[in-house]
Amino acid sequence: MNKNKLETISNLFEGKEIRSVWDSEKEDYYFSVVDVISVLTNSNIPRNYWSDLKRKLKEEGSQLHENIVQLKMTAQDGKMRSTDTLDTKGIFRLIESIPSHKAEPFKLWLASLGSERIDEVFDPEIAILRAINYYRQRGYSDKWIETRLKGILNRNKLTDIWKDAGISKEYEYGILTNEIYKEWSGMKASEYKSFKNIRKESLRDNMSDIEVVLTDLGEIATRELAKEYKPYGLDQNKVIAKMGGHTAKVARDDIEKNLGKSVISSQNNLNYQYLDKKEILENKNN
Repeated sequence: MNKNKLETISNLFEGKEIRSVWDSEKEDYYFSVVDVISVLTNSNIPRNYWSDLKRKLKEEGSQLHENIVQLKMTAQDGKMRSTDTLDTKGIFRLIESIPSHKAEPFKLWLASLGSERIDEVFDPEIAILRAINYYRQRGYSDKWIETRLKGILNRNKLTDIWKDAGISKEYEYGILTNEIYKEWSGMKASEYKSFKNIRKESLRDNMSDIEVVLTDLGEIATRELAKEYKPYGLDQNKVIAKMGGHTAKVARDDIEKNLGKSVISSQNNLNYQYLDKKEILENKNN
């Protein structure tokens, strides 16, 4: 069954179309501001409403105004036209600034999320239970959940090691992670996601048991090797990350030799699928 990835947002928008563009580099969606305003206000000309609001945001020095990105989207006449867009966080901030009764479901939802996070600060177990319930509701076994939570803990231990080894920038963590992935799977994390046809979803949440184990093995081996060799800086840690990934590669090769098939699967755990623009046009023409 085909479902829009953003079905939760779509439901809140009363099922009306909100044009969006997926940015695979940033792994986030950009939404048409005019479409959102059209749904949330009674304005006959939503473009004028947005023009006035945008001017006000600019005068106030709002960061939201600075985050506007112009992207080409299909207009009602079928032509590609530039339109103002905001990413997921930006569109939620926009909703909070619009005085509309239709925006109330969003505001209440955002407020409840904020309240939940505050509760979790005082009692972290709430966050753990929320994660466990999330996975159970989606059909994951308790054994899988246990392995997943241990994997998160092991991942944090690895990033702590990297931090002590002079890794401080977010993109550096990504580079090192990709060194591990490339060595044992032949793909960077983003390429692996594309192979499984997922976007913002967690890669590990969409892996098979063997894929998860190999991922964990690569990171645990990298952590232990880093503790032993004590690399410092990005270049030295890249060498160690590759060594750790190779440990998982050896295990993968041995498993595949005995199974007689690849353990790398394009399957995911989604109950919906993405359709690119070409597929959508082909479906319409059939």
